[in-house]
Amino acid sequence: MCRLFLFATFKLFNLTMEKLFIYNTLSRTKEEFKAINAPFLGMYVCGPTVYSDVHLGNCRTFMSFDIIYRYLTHIGYKVRYVRNITDAGHLESDGDVGEDKISKKAKLAQLEPMEIVQTYTVGFRDVMNLFNALPPSIEPTATGHIIEQQEIAKQIIANGLAYEHNGTVYFDVDKYAKSNNYTVLTNRKLEELLENTRDLDGQDEKRSRLDFALWIKAKPEHLMKWPSPWGVGFPGWHIECSAMSTKYLGEQFDIHGGGMDLQATHHTNEIAQNIAYCGKSPANYWLHTNMLTVNGQKMSKSLGNSFLPMELFTGNHPLLNKGFTPMAVRFFMMQTHYRSTLDFSNDALEAAEKAFNKLMESYKTLQTLIASGSSSEDVKAIERSCYDAMNDDFNTPVLISKLFDAIRLINSAYDKKSTVTKEDIALLQSIYQHFVFDVMGLKKEEETGKSNTALEQVMNLVLDLRAKAKANKDFATSDEIRNKLTEAHIQVKDGKEGVTWSI
Repeated sequence: MCRLFLFATFKLFNLTMEKLFIYNTLSRTKEEFKAINAPFLGMYVCGPTVYSDVHLGNCRTFMSFDIIYRYLTHIGYKVRYVRNITDAGHLESDGDVGEDKISKKAKLAQLEPMEIVQTYTVGFRDVMNLFNALPPSIEPTATGHIIEQQEIAKQIIANGLAYEHNGTVYFDVDKYAKSNNYTVLTNRKLEELLENTRDLDGQDEKRSRLDFALWIKAKPEHLMKWPSPWGVGFPGWHIECSAMSTKYLGEQFDIHGGGMDLQATHHTNEIAQNIAYCGKSPANYWLHTNMLTVNGQKMSKSLGNSFLPMELFTGNHPLLNKGFTPMAVRFFMMQTHYRSTLDFSNDALEAAEKAFNKLMESYKTLQTLIASGSSSEDVKAIERSCYDAMNDDFNTPVLISKLFDAIRLINSAYDKKSTVTKEDIALLQSIYQHFVFDVMGLKKEEETGKSNTALEQVMNLVLDLRAKAKANKDFATSDEIRNKLTEAHIQVKDGKEGVTWSI
């Protein structure tokens, strides 16, 4: 059932022989990273539940791990990156009761559950593509691994750490905790967890309120269900990731990631399941991304301050002054460390947009530099500091600050205030290629679609007609042009420095 990685000898780039340190949630400290079977590296990240449009919290998590994936690949690891699609078993309560999120959406839309899955899986991939996130090596689905989940549940029962009641299989947390640290990932006390556990339907079936379902008996009206040794039912949410990570990465692998909201329950239960199943904790390093806020408040639909990626791109949201390109948003997210809270505001997004444009303009300037004078150690120091930043728990904010040191050097050479050699120019181009494009995953401005020559020419013509209409005090035509552009998701902004537009 487990696929083992092959052993091989390898050597990382000379510049990256310094140690890579990663903050491990398991130990709550930064640790030196050591792969189990270098250069091969296994990384599992909990993917989306595809019942609605992907939200920005998900996007931040997946973009963070995209950068981690890119950097690990850059320094020489052969990464098998597994990110699942949850297409069944995730209930409204994130527990063992309530309705399946996908089934509920299917009933409301009068569609098959797999139509819902297909729609939002395609939408998720489209958004990730707009953000220039690389696809994972393997993207398994929960419904494609029902047999594996049943086999794990059967083995945990055989090991005496799960029990069946009326067609539902529960994990025995109390029995497990007698010989294992159930809260190893959070360092919380069982008594505290019990106090915070709500009384829910079906609790009388459990031996303890903390017990969770590995397999759930399906009610007659439940849409997604499969035969099992315990009757017709469906898998619990947690066992899905245990089955898929074990199948593709083995019983023990290098990195497991996800949002911090998964830490206390989903990831805690994954660890318990794996140890109960095969005696091994699944991953050596656990990485968690932090939450999003908007103007200092938690992002929430009830507060009316949550928005979807496409709303961020178009600007069609009451809290947004304008739309922002996917690359500007990606750059904005990297200005904050993945373990820190990320706060959205118009001012912060606009500042990030300006900084991103400055980075791209500097790359164009770099192409025009002519070698002159003698070399200095400044460029080598910048390159070294870029690696130092990423080797310190993938610190993208520090990386960006070092890249702006490169911008200052490029501008100084362009203005003839300092000199550069051919070697300096080549190294600066290498820094941009490796860190801006390969690791950070940013695209050159012309690749984003905004700088399409034909579109720019059309927009110049349209804005010129609008300006003439305003000059002739034909405000009705001026407003109509602006409104039609807004309907086409093109935002026009009148400012002190003139008229600007964005898609």
